[in-house]
Amino acid sequence: MTWDDEYDVVVAGSGAGALTGALAAASRGLRTAVLEKTGLLGGTSAYSGAAIWLPGTRVQERAGIGDSTEAARAYLRAVLGDGGAAHREAFLATAPELVEFLERDPALEFEFRPFPDYFDAPGRLRGGRSFVPLDLPVERLGELAGLVRPPVGRDRAGRGHPARPVAQGRALIGRLLLALTATGGAEIRTGTALTELVVRDGRVAGVLAVTADGPVRLRAARGVLLAAGGFESSAALRAEHGVPGGADRTMAPDGANTGDAIAAAVRIGASTALLDQAWFCPGLRTPDGRPAFTLGFRGGLIVDGSGRRFGNESLPYDRMGRLLARAGGPFHLIFDARSGGLPAISVPPLVPDEQLASGRWVRAGTLAELARRIGLPEDALTGTVERFNGFAEKGSDDDFHRGEDPYDRYFSGGGTCLVAVDEPPYYAAEVVLSDLGTKGGLRTDPDGRVLDGSGRPLPGLYAAGNTSASFTGPRYPGPGIPIGSAMAFAYRAVQDMRKNPVDQSGTPE
Repeated sequence: MTWDDEYDVVVAGSGAGALTGALAAASRGLRTAVLEKTGLLGGTSAYSGAAIWLPGTRVQERAGIGDSTEAARAYLRAVLGDGGAAHREAFLATAPELVEFLERDPALEFEFRPFPDYFDAPGRLRGGRSFVPLDLPVERLGELAGLVRPPVGRDRAGRGHPARPVAQGRALIGRLLLALTATGGAEIRTGTALTELVVRDGRVAGVLAVTADGPVRLRAARGVLLAAGGFESSAALRAEHGVPGGADRTMAPDGANTGDAIAAAVRIGASTALLDQAWFCPGLRTPDGRPAFTLGFRGGLIVDGSGRRFGNESLPYDRMGRLLARAGGPFHLIFDARSGGLPAISVPPLVPDEQLASGRWVRAGTLAELARRIGLPEDALTGTVERFNGFAEKGSDDDFHRGEDPYDRYFSGGGTCLVAVDEPPYYAAEVVLSDLGTKGGLRTDPDGRVLDGSGRPLPGLYAAGNTSASFTGPRYPGPGIPIGSAMAFAYRAVQDMRKNPVDQSGTPE
């Protein structure tokens, strides 16, 4: 048996972490392959707002926000504790170097944009420290635009990019793709699903993948980087590991993130951690039953099956998602005509008439009628809304302290997010527990090397992003941590590959 093609580095996945790793390799003269299971690049990163939490870099310095590595260290220690200190320090040390590396390429342009950190803890910046890519004209991408996954609503409908600049997650993927292709040392292989890791002489020497034309064996002389997302789209794996929510409620793209890369690594002895964890969020059901990621509640209130509130609706979305997971359900967002539509942000955006026609939203002239139509106790819902309206009138939520934190007020422009629900007609929208992906996966060391059950690295194998177990554990410290950490540890993985001797094996087992 011989290799069908030979590379220095093989990267499985095409999100922000995967493309950062590929760029780090190809820009240094390493022949690199990017394997994407679907026909489009970007994964869940392309759907995202593209906030990047990489602290203490020159992007924050340009913005004059007073960020520093020391402040970020204090914040992470306060939020995460001292567990995982080695990963935390590696992440903090890498952030400035990574951003300097990225911004050397003219395709990669970033700017700070205020978005509060998620916890009130020492080192927090009230305006946050994350940054985003600049929008990217579609014409600058040229033919590459057809490879970048469109916004979630258009993608689900089988439509391409709108005729305007590519923004948010698409801009990040597009810019990384421009930089990567400009190196001349990378090959993008869509429709290529990794199925097995090939081990030779005790080392991962390459991969077996499946394409429309059959299987291929690809050599990776320096190493294989697994950055192919988590397993959120696998109902069986979610059930096995007890991940709340459901495969039909995740924001993962269709046909992606079924845990293939994790499973391949486990078969050769890799160990795992945090398999019951995800980046949770509230979701609103769309007419086709799939969720819309929902955040930034600036009005309305959420009730459980008893018709009562159970938390601060304006919490950061992962924290609100974890409340949903504990509370059970069913859940409804109750709002009124005062809101002028959904009092929150949804991805994809929701059209009220379509939501009402599909039955996902219910409208009624009174709260009692609304309660009857959605199967809630009339007195309980009416009493809950009256109590909430009293809080809105005095400007203080005695039950759950909504509006006291800067994050709560961010999406209402710094004003109150305690707004009375008292102008008919009234609306109820079904709320479900959704997620942006699982965050448990392969155990790695601070250089991204995948570890076996004894804590020893598996030579030639690396992981980053949601294919690996997040160093943040069950916490979500700030906007852009998933993307920022994926990029940082993918970059570190390639730095380690460059230090290791080349695998001289020419044939797989």
